[in-house]
Amino acid sequence: MEAANTRKILEKVPVDKNDWKPHQKSMSLGRLATHVAEIPSWVTKALTTDELDFSKTEYKSHTAASNEELISILDKNVNEAIASLENAQDEDFEKMWTLRNGEQVYFTLPKKAVLRTFAYSHDIHHRAQLGVYLRLLDIPVPGMYGPTADEAM
Repeated sequence: MEAANTRKILEKVPVDKNDWKPHQKSMSLGRLATHVAEIPSWVTKALTTDELDFSKTEYKSHTAASNEELISILDKNVNEAIASLENAQDEDFEKMWTLRNGEQVYFTLPKKAVLRTFAYSHDIHHRAQLGVYLRLLDIPVPGMYGPTADEAM
């Protein structure tokens, strides 16, 4: 259900406005939308590793150029997440997972807590943020858990 809701909002992103920001400290629209499509990969990351160390990772920020690319990124990450969940054993969810940058440890939590907070809640948070961006750009916002004011008219 959440993946379907995410798909609905990513389909509405006006990629011709990818550089738009509501505030100078805000993430750009295109980067935020791509981030929303990428976050389901954290499910796989959490279930198949014991830590993420930013000092050992060569992450390159990417911004999708089209709605089709956004959906492709989302679908790939959701499919991999589902496969990771299907392959996990009950005891895997109790194992500890750490997010760090070299010696600086941000947190160590059971994988089940990482999934709930760092993957699921994180994605829902940014998806809601994306809805605000759409509203500010006067793009009709799709409903996630019922109709929005745009759909109720």
